[in-house]
Amino acid sequence: MNFVVTGIGAGLVSALLTAVVVKATPLAAVLYLLAPIPVLIVSLGWNHRSGLVAAAVGGLAIAAFLSPLSGLGFAVVTALPAWWLAYLALLGRPAADGTIEWYPLGRLLAWVAATAALTIVATAVISTGGDYDAFFGNAREISEAFINLQFPPGGEEAADAAERGELIDAFARATPFLSAQGFTTVLALYLWAAGRIVLLSKRLPRPWPEVPELQMPRRVALLLVVAIGLAMIDGFIGVFGFALAGALFMAFALQGLAAIHDRTRGKPARLFLLTGLYVLVFMTQGLLLVPLSLFGIADSVFGLRHRFGSGKAGPRQPPTLST
Repeated sequence: MNFVVTGIGAGLVSALLTAVVVKATPLAAVLYLLAPIPVLIVSLGWNHRSGLVAAAVGGLAIAAFLSPLSGLGFAVVTALPAWWLAYLALLGRPAADGTIEWYPLGRLLAWVAATAALTIVATAVISTGGDYDAFFGNAREISEAFINLQFPPGGEEAADAAERGELIDAFARATPFLSAQGFTTVLALYLWAAGRIVLLSKRLPRPWPEVPELQMPRRVALLLVVAIGLAMIDGFIGVFGFALAGALFMAFALQGLAAIHDRTRGKPARLFLLTGLYVLVFMTQGLLLVPLSLFGIADSVFGLRHRFGSGKAGPRQPPTLST
């Protein structure tokens, strides 16, 4: 029953980190962002059932002290995504040589993106009661505040005012795209951090994977095309399309970064090159993620690293990229 005890403890800690957000202070916001980590740690270090117990206990605690809707939001937005990713990370099957073949890291990254997109849509539906007009109105208010901050309104003519309105609407529709980008990065970082913590405690069942070698399957690029098509549809289907496109865009950008980490292994100037790369990503306010994402897509579709090798070793035998 160890997994029950640890699950209860993790659920209460995660619920407490979530509940402090009502204080509306910077520290409370930081603590709120850390809420999924206890669920990830117990799911990776004890048992995935421990993560389910944490989700149930945390949701009930928040429902009791805040509101039932808040409890549901905790379970759907914070706990269950963390449990699901930890569950996938520990999937394994016996290989022909008697070892365990663990869930591929590339597929796990694809699921990180899909989980982020589904969570964004679930949050939109729960917070608005399924009212798309209410969701779009909220998104438009945020977009208008952002546009006014970047381009203060003046005494523009009617044509300029109409263009500003179209720009605000475009940003409002793209809100799920941008939100999913950020959430994909956060989920990937949380999963990595929780895995390192559990590894240090010597409770991680699987060996630590070679993160720079991660490569998503080819069909994920096709999924990105489908997501772009769904984004053209009105309603929450379009919201899901935008969210999935943004999440996959960021996942491919992370794969592009991983490919660069892989290619520079063993190079004398590796630290300088990687530091400069991350500085450029920061200074360009994320614009460099566009070529990184395109590089990641090409890496998946054409298997670039398996054609030209990596910094760690020469050309490797290509894996089955279609699986």
